[in-house]
Amino acid sequence: MRKKEIPWIILFLLPTCAVFLLIFAVPLCMVIGGSFFNYRLMPKTFSFNGIGNYIQLFTQDKNFWLIFRNTLVWIVIHCVFHVALGTLLAFVLYKKPRGWKFVRVVYMIPNIISQSAIAMIFLNMYNPQYGVLNSILKAVGLEKLQHNWLFEMGTAFPAVTMTWFLFAGYTTTLVLAQCLSLDEGIIEAAKIDGASSLQIDRLVVFPLAKDMIRTTVIMAATYMLQLFSMIYLTSGGGPGSTTTNLPLYLYTTMKSTNYGYANTIGVVIIVVGMVTMFLINRVFHTREE
Repeated sequence: MRKKEIPWIILFLLPTCAVFLLIFAVPLCMVIGGSFFNYRLMPKTFSFNGIGNYIQLFTQDKNFWLIFRNTLVWIVIHCVFHVALGTLLAFVLYKKPRGWKFVRVVYMIPNIISQSAIAMIFLNMYNPQYGVLNSILKAVGLEKLQHNWLFEMGTAFPAVTMTWFLFAGYTTTLVLAQCLSLDEGIIEAAKIDGASSLQIDRLVVFPLAKDMIRTTVIMAATYMLQLFSMIYLTSGGGPGSTTTNLPLYLYTTMKSTNYGYANTIGVVIIVVGMVTMFLINRVFHTREE
């Protein structure tokens, strides 16, 4: 790099760095700093609290560990089973069976509909009086299995999980695009060597598509750490805290104007996200060249 080019590089980097600092870095520092203060609006309070908020969150908050567990369970379900479902469908579609383009388009439709609309669909489907699910159970003589699905302790968590579990359209689309971009010569060579269809998928296609699958796993994890509207509009986090996750808990804490405590929850979400990304990279043996 020539010395005379350095000023120009700095000049062109300045706008990006300024935007990054103003929109991300400064607010992040404010969240971390604010977690060490007792900051409320009603009654108006602002005083240094040290690690008091963290002590309260981890040792005194009776709801936190259940909410933390809910978040981790949903991350695991989304990263493992949800991504596996989308990847499996992509591996079927890349072989271009009859009607594969139609299936690809139809499977993507739920992912382009707003979460609010999807939530309304499931609210009606789970409705204990006129919902489709209870109506089907009644029609086949299984009235004993009818529930108020979103508001009973035993059924709320799986019911909320099913509002997003089957819609793995983004994973399918991204992995399918990666599979379709593979060199056909590699697949043909494997066939000539006598590899079965399953062996080709497991030993050829999967290793070559692994980076894209890792990307979808990261997307799945970040989606779970941001999930709010679907839970808020269906169960509202209830009954109790059965279906509450960390983002929803942060919102309800902010709604009570306890901003210092909300910042503490925000820091926990950031740490969980960083640890999750680290573990995903370790699982996929990601190395920097």
